[in-house]
Amino acid sequence: MAERGSGPVRVEEVVSPGGVRAYLASERSVPFLSLELSFRAGAVFDPAEKAGLAHLCAGLLDEGAGPYDSQAFQRELEDNAIKLTCEADHDELRIRLKTLTATREHAFELLRLALTEPRFDPEPIERIRGQVLADLRRRESDPGYVAGRAWYARAFDGHGYGRPIRGTPETIARIRREDLVALVAERLAREDLAIGVAGDVGAEELAGLLDRTFAGLPARANRPPVEPVTPALGDTLVLPMPIPQSVVTFGRPGVRPSDPDYHAATIANYVLGGGGFASRLMEEVRERRGLAYSVYTYLADMALAPLWLGGVATSNERVAQSIELVRVEVAKLAREAPSEREIADAKTYLTGSFPLRLSTNDQLARMLLGMMVHGLGRDYLERRNGLVWAVGREDLERVCRRLYAGELLVTVAGRPEGLPG
Repeated sequence: MAERGSGPVRVEEVVSPGGVRAYLASERSVPFLSLELSFRAGAVFDPAEKAGLAHLCAGLLDEGAGPYDSQAFQRELEDNAIKLTCEADHDELRIRLKTLTATREHAFELLRLALTEPRFDPEPIERIRGQVLADLRRRESDPGYVAGRAWYARAFDGHGYGRPIRGTPETIARIRREDLVALVAERLAREDLAIGVAGDVGAEELAGLLDRTFAGLPARANRPPVEPVTPALGDTLVLPMPIPQSVVTFGRPGVRPSDPDYHAATIANYVLGGGGFASRLMEEVRERRGLAYSVYTYLADMALAPLWLGGVATSNERVAQSIELVRVEVAKLAREAPSEREIADAKTYLTGSFPLRLSTNDQLARMLLGMMVHGLGRDYLERRNGLVWAVGREDLERVCRRLYAGELLVTVAGRPEGLPG
């Protein structure tokens, strides 16, 4: 069983009288709790001409609700030591709430107001819009952002995943108050609500809070349909930028957390590029040749197109060689699974480090939310390390072919030598 502090983590599934579900890890020793929730309301559902709508809406949910204007709402949070943050990614709109036990009832009431009675007053809309536009201008000079944005645009051309989460200056300018109101009314629904809670609250108490907070949401969402998609591969795209060091994003299809091959994929990724200095790519690119300070890979849990992604940054004259080394190591792992020593080292790290991901209420609430979103089951924390240890060499041979056999999509921001563009 997963450990937290000096004892095991016990996860309960709480179902309120009104049917709202949450995963709860109750911990009474410290008088506060953390809650993480999500709706399937992310940027993939934004209209193309108003890309960035979900991101802008997330930035405004704590800028006034119900009887509180923006300043009053923020004052209520600050005076009561309540932390409420909202963000949108490709798939989801996520909200984090952290509160002391003494102010718990008020914290959940403020959350209810933010979800069901957001004000969207003119001043906060224009202020947050201005902040988004300033952030976009800053990111235009960030080669990591440019390379990553170009990767998604090429991989998912014509699909919602291909549009930037934060939008563009042109699309952000088109968003009006009625678009924000419609997003809340149409996308924030109980059918897609996933909740993870950790801290000082019991199951019966939480059930009452869930109903009082979320009963006012519509039962079902009214979103445009968005289909699963496979990323386009094979290109190497250069985005010219006048900088001495280029930044590279590379990737191909991955494996979703609910897939039986997922834990084998985490081992393969650790061996190739996810294990820091223990990874093959770090050894070949940095340690042996000194081509880059860092090279990394990870599994991206996208709902409609799970991905395996990576990146490297190096001087312009070394970019082509670094990319070629990545291709060589990816192809090598597609042909032959990791060695027994590599597999054992990866399993030891992945199982030994897992409890560190559960050491705080915030981390645990985040983990519980992910378990609910991906349908992993209430007992996943108990089963997870066993699933990692159960992965055999045959599983890795199959998964490595699945993950790494075939072409990559590569995008480069900078002035790389030896690459067209």
